[in-house]
Amino acid sequence: MVALKGMVAAGHPETAGAGAAVLADGGNAIDAALAALAAACVAEPVLASLGGGGFLVARPATGPAAGKTMVYDFFVQTPRSRRDPDDADVRSVVADFGPAQQGFNIGMGTIATPGVVHGLFDAHGDLGHMPLRQVLGPAIALARRGVRMDATQSEVLRIVSAIVTATAATRALYASPSRPDALLGQDDVFCAPEFADALEILAIEGPGLFYRGEMAALLARDSTAGGGHLGREDLRQYRTERRAPIALGAFGARVQLNPPPALGGLLVGFGLSLWEAMAQLDGPNGATPGAAADAATWGRTAHLHRLVRVLTAMSRARSEDGLDAQPASARTDALLGSQRIARACREALATPASRRGTTHISVVDAAGSAAALSISNGEGNAYVLPGTGIVMNNMLGEDDLCPGGAHAWPTNVRMASMMAPCLVLDGDGGIAALGSGGSMRIRSAMLQTLLNHFALGCRLDDAVALPRLHVEGETLSIEPGFNGDELDAIAAGFARIDRWPTKSMFFGGVHAVRRNSAGSVEGTADARRGGAVRSA
Repeated sequence: MVALKGMVAAGHPETAGAGAAVLADGGNAIDAALAALAAACVAEPVLASLGGGGFLVARPATGPAAGKTMVYDFFVQTPRSRRDPDDADVRSVVADFGPAQQGFNIGMGTIATPGVVHGLFDAHGDLGHMPLRQVLGPAIALARRGVRMDATQSEVLRIVSAIVTATAATRALYASPSRPDALLGQDDVFCAPEFADALEILAIEGPGLFYRGEMAALLARDSTAGGGHLGREDLRQYRTERRAPIALGAFGARVQLNPPPALGGLLVGFGLSLWEAMAQLDGPNGATPGAAADAATWGRTAHLHRLVRVLTAMSRARSEDGLDAQPASARTDALLGSQRIARACREALATPASRRGTTHISVVDAAGSAAALSISNGEGNAYVLPGTGIVMNNMLGEDDLCPGGAHAWPTNVRMASMMAPCLVLDGDGGIAALGSGGSMRIRSAMLQTLLNHFALGCRLDDAVALPRLHVEGETLSIEPGFNGDELDAIAAGFARIDRWPTKSMFFGGVHAVRRNSAGSVEGTADARRGGAVRSA
């Protein structure tokens, strides 16, 4: 560790660099996170957009809110009315990850009310330190000069090529400047001059332009004409929700997670609580009570036994507990109550051991402020708001968010999400910020990183880099790097085993930073998603 002004970990060097530049100019962690958010819309254009939604978990170290953690929920909202399914523009496409495929819906009928613009302005107004035009400056400059496509972003574009080629507007936005009729590829330069103009105008006029003004009028007009559900009133009535985090003790630290109606933080909290409860019965390693847990135990049979049990319980909890159908106010008690954890513990121990487009930004600053910000546009719905370069979300078409189907969502509610930005306050006075992209795999990526670092004592960079597992229903997905003999017995009880040939963005992308009580900072970004760390 070295003493620095602060550090940013994010999904792209330019994203992290924008945040670090703001820290260097005197901004705080919240300013830096918002600067990185705006830059991500250029550097990670499929994963991040002002047309989507997200969450910020922020803990300022100075000012009126010093020492208080707050969650800014600026995720998407379902429209206030739903048109007849036969009249809605909803089209099915397939994203190709290589070893696995995932179906999505796109079209005007999949746009939920976007929240990123409101969230950006509200978080900055409450907790920001420097002028917003200065915060957005790095992103505006990046959009004008362009960013060279790296291997990760080129692969993301390939995966969702069926979506970005679905309309002339997105084909033009992502067209290669050097190869006719081809999408941007590695080393091509992506420029977004219209987006730069849009950011500059928003910085001057404020969020009203997007929710009540000319941008709102364009979006509502095209939605109505093109088979969408979104209308002017949906945009006019949108508000950022300020929430208290889920807070729980684990491994001598205080973990603060994204609360309901989001589901990601709740499921990660459930997994941590279940792991701790099982430790009281079968020892820290999943073997003998009283046995020591450390980095050397990672990947051993006892560790894998418990990990697969916990991942399986997390997979079952969403469907079997009916979390999607419960009021948000009841979900935390339903899943994290002592009786529910005890029941899950008994079930896990009784079970034989053989048994979406998202990006994240983490920041800590010299004063001790921390911010964990996750943003998602789904996969985009193939509609670009005219004159702005802003691609709208396809959240109403996401099976992860609408398990009842693209035409069965409830009206006028804040949608659930698997995003799980997180702060961890350790017992020595340090603070860490982390989060992940990865759709349904976010819960697994976050749980394993937290366990690796805080339970097993792995170094932060190792905690992120180590191979991961994911359980979804009766399928166990496995990254390479586990001991085959140790894993075979664990995998034998699953109906389907997906063994990946290389580490993959399918398993998430955890970006983490930490500041200790002495003021030294460290950070690591997930190579699975081309992550980068920048300091100031």
